[in-house]
Amino acid sequence: MAELRDRRIKADKATIAKSLVGDYRSEHVFTLKQALTTYRHYQQLLSECDAEIESHLTAFESKAEADAPSQGEEKPKDRRPQANEPKYDLRSHMHRILGVDLTEVPGIGSMTASVIFSEIGADVSKFPTEKHFLSWLRLCPENRISGGKLLSSHGCGSANRAAQALRISAQTMHHNHSLLGTYFRRIQARLGGPIAISATAAKLARIIYHLLKTRQAYDETIFAENEEKHKERLERRLRNQAQMLGFKLIPAAA
Repeated sequence: MAELRDRRIKADKATIAKSLVGDYRSEHVFTLKQALTTYRHYQQLLSECDAEIESHLTAFESKAEADAPSQGEEKPKDRRPQANEPKYDLRSHMHRILGVDLTEVPGIGSMTASVIFSEIGADVSKFPTEKHFLSWLRLCPENRISGGKLLSSHGCGSANRAAQALRISAQTMHHNHSLLGTYFRRIQARLGGPIAISATAAKLARIIYHLLKTRQAYDETIFAENEEKHKERLERRLRNQAQMLGFKLIPAAA
């Protein structure tokens, strides 16, 4: 049994072997045997469910182009693989059915893409614009206006599974090195974590709507241009503030 120890255990084999020595009562061994049998039975049922789900996914019409380049192995994410992920290649199925690889978007994994597909489908034409899409997901702010004056603005609560999946994806942006991660941290520093999660989830929804509508691959250079414009606006603001205070900004030496 010491040979089967987890790789994260720092104790050596001899120490583990000594810790396994004890008075094992027969009823405890029997209970352990029953638990192991139950575990293996449930694992078999889960495998059968995966096979059934994959058979249904195979029946969906392919929207990917026949000459589309192979996506190859899935890019490593900033998270550990979940134990409940299916054994089959869910990413390839989602790419084929949706016509675009949503896992190229930072924070979106194959499981999140499958949740979006199960809730929305592969066709977003039912939503005329991305604003309609955000409103259906309830990721847009709920503004209370009276007499043309904004009284309050806060996020909308939602039990939508797609919106929940996007919020969970937005939470992973805290340590993400992409431009979306930079956007999340900028909003978090200014308005706090909950608002940053909602804002990033809304931005992910806009990206997904655009990808599903145009069937174009995710292109991060668009966000790079927006980020560069944000830096220019920030620099102008700092220069104006420095000028008002009687100072002058000098670029740092490279």
